[in-house]
Amino acid sequence: MKRFYRQVTVAPDPAGWQVLLDERAIKTAGGRPQTVPSRALAEAMAAEWDAQGEDIDPDTLKLRHLADYTIDIVAPARGKAIRGLLPYVETDTLCYRAEAGEALHTRQLKVWEPLIVAAERRWDVHFDRVAGVIHRHQPLATLARMESVLETHSDIDLAALCLLASLSASLIIALAALSGDAQPEALWKAANLEEDWQAELWGKDAEARAHRARRYVDFSAAIRFAELARSS
Repeated sequence: MKRFYRQVTVAPDPAGWQVLLDERAIKTAGGRPQTVPSRALAEAMAAEWDAQGEDIDPDTLKLRHLADYTIDIVAPARGKAIRGLLPYVETDTLCYRAEAGEALHTRQLKVWEPLIVAAERRWDVHFDRVAGVIHRHQPLATLARMESVLETHSDIDLAALCLLASLSASLIIALAALSGDAQPEALWKAANLEEDWQAELWGKDAEARAHRARRYVDFSAAIRFAELARSS
């Protein structure tokens, strides 16, 4: 698509802030007003639009896509979004370990166990650790507790969590990424621990590295989206 606007600005709205292209407010893909809760987020979204060249590259409008997902998908059906996240409790990659005594298991304990323990303390919950790849259900109390945790999050947080959990295969990592003291690179490395282990054994593939780098851009964008939305 050719660039069809010259000026990008932001303006207050009764419900928050909007991005304007040549003084016209943007709508979501679903036709709703694209209003976000903070000026900081609106300005970051405006910067994405302003950075476009003669041709618009939709893949670089990452904050815009997350805003659309929040407004068009999450907000009208919060319960559905939460239910969509709960399966990550059952299949959280941090809970599935190599057999005790294996070198990979030792690394998993070092990197993953502190993340799980922190989550358990923060939410007063217990996650079963599983040896091997055979699926095991988490306790019903754990599922209920994590559902209540998700219910406390804003629509924007839920939209970010949907992307973060999908990219990391872990709700624990996704929620940790939205904490105030999150370290995105460390969390991303934790999510890719087994991939890195395989690369050390068999070598690194250039295409796989490029794919991972693109996914990390999306991972970082989701964190930034939620952080900017909370900015005063």
